[in-house]
Amino acid sequence: MLPEDTADIVAQALDEDLGPSGDITTRAVVEPDLEGKASLVAREHLVVSGLTVAAEVFAQIDPDLEVNIVQDEGKEVAAGEVLLTVEGKLGSILTAERCCVNFVQHMSGIATNTKQFVKRLGASSTRLVDTRKTRPGLRSLEKYAVACGGGHNHRFNLSDGVMIKDNHIVAAGDITTAVQRALANAHHLVKVQVEVENLTEAMEAVEAGATVLLLDNFTVDELRHAVQQLRSIQSSLTLEASGGINLDTVAAVASTGVDVISSGALIHQARWVDVALDFVPS
Repeated sequence: MLPEDTADIVAQALDEDLGPSGDITTRAVVEPDLEGKASLVAREHLVVSGLTVAAEVFAQIDPDLEVNIVQDEGKEVAAGEVLLTVEGKLGSILTAERCCVNFVQHMSGIATNTKQFVKRLGASSTRLVDTRKTRPGLRSLEKYAVACGGGHNHRFNLSDGVMIKDNHIVAAGDITTAVQRALANAHHLVKVQVEVENLTEAMEAVEAGATVLLLDNFTVDELRHAVQQLRSIQSSLTLEASGGINLDTVAAVASTGVDVISSGALIHQARWVDVALDFVPS
């Protein structure tokens, strides 16, 4: 489902692009009543994301434009395939072009990158999730793109769950104090997760009452040993691995038995894919 704030994000993007005087080039060059058709085309193999956002761009520029979304979100397409078509005033299409293409290139890039990770995981039951390492103002669309690529979403914001990280521990004094305070003050339905850097810290967090552990920057061998030890103490623990995980290591990390792999690289290392808006000759 498209994020609720999509219209607001698109409005901000268009305000940024149009500036105080609007598209002065198109107004000067293109006859105002000239109509035609354009196709948004994939220039390389990609996983589709952002077409509904592109449609919102066209709608905000000119609600009379007719947009036909050809491909489903999350679908893999080959170079040369048409993603959507738009018909109506050419001036309106030209004015919307850059914002439309930007959103689709960026979001499809994230979806394509995520799909590569998902394929490396194969039949593994380990869940691949994103992080809060997102571009300010674009989090909802970037996380939506991860879902289009077959990944899952971690916290959307700080109110979604308690995650005690290294600086929280320093501020509280130690892991036990931080966990006990969280358990005493957080809502009873909220799980308490603790980021740990070694097995000793993990054991302390479990003894203090944590039910979810983020095993940060563990090697594959360290993860495998930690999973075995922690499961022997409390089989119901949710174990998440994070830190430096990439396409070359994600399958090995999953093989250790962790429940979740989180990677900021799904979003912040994604490359924009090549997409173009081409006018269809009349």
